[in-house]
Amino acid sequence: MEAGGACGAGGVGEASVRVVTEFVTLEVDAGIGTIRLDRPPMNAFNRQVQEELKACAEEAARRADVRAVIVFGGDKVFAAGADIKEMTGMSYADMATTARRLSACFGALSEVPKPTVAAITGYALGGGMEVALGCDRRVCGDNAKLGQPEILLGIIPGGGGTQRMARLIGPSRAKDLIYTGRMVKAQEALEIGLVDEVVPADEVYAAARRWAEQFANGPAVALAAAKKAIDGGLDTDLRTGLDIEAELFAALFATEDRRAGMESFVANGPGKAEFTGR
Repeated sequence: MEAGGACGAGGVGEASVRVVTEFVTLEVDAGIGTIRLDRPPMNAFNRQVQEELKACAEEAARRADVRAVIVFGGDKVFAAGADIKEMTGMSYADMATTARRLSACFGALSEVPKPTVAAITGYALGGGMEVALGCDRRVCGDNAKLGQPEILLGIIPGGGGTQRMARLIGPSRAKDLIYTGRMVKAQEALEIGLVDEVVPADEVYAAARRWAEQFANGPAVALAAAKKAIDGGLDTDLRTGLDIEAELFAALFATEDRRAGMESFVANGPGKAEFTGR
């Protein structure tokens, strides 16, 4: 099934469903939503692609038949960054009115209340790196090159790179990458914690899907709560983070999945519960 126009126009209830905009596709299959970037040759993020990505991320967040999300740029490249030709003609006044929207688009995956993973082949630079940083996990091919080269253009990352990268790998390593604009290859990215797994380039999507499939029949409300607790706690002090955790923990006692999980544990031991996502 295909739907044209905005991602919100997609159908529901199909075993396999495709929601298509011009450059970004959301495909839903067996509980996994794959957001595919497709603007050859390098998947550069002009304003249109940014907005389409955000729309597809919001659609994936909304849909009950999506339990986990993969973002994938194809077999050769993830995304080489923002469309610099489009930015060249922009003034301070132009960017002052759009910078927050740009950040929201590049960070759209971070707002999806479900497990998310970036499947990275080839280049993930600038805005492409920022999209990957917004995911919960990053799997990259052994051919990948990652970085935030904005400093070489006389600017800084504007889609979350300075904030998410520092939180992920620490401020010193983030400053090294952002100050120099250098690219790191897959093995170094793994060593510094910028990615979580390196596989042969032609196995990237399959590896990302294996991780995502763990959650296809999982307790969706509890997974969303875990993500909210972790991410929310990182943005505040420990005491407030513990309060966030306690409130979310208590709220899960109102879910069907909590009852099913505990009853299954008592009757059959761990790991055998069948969850409904409610």
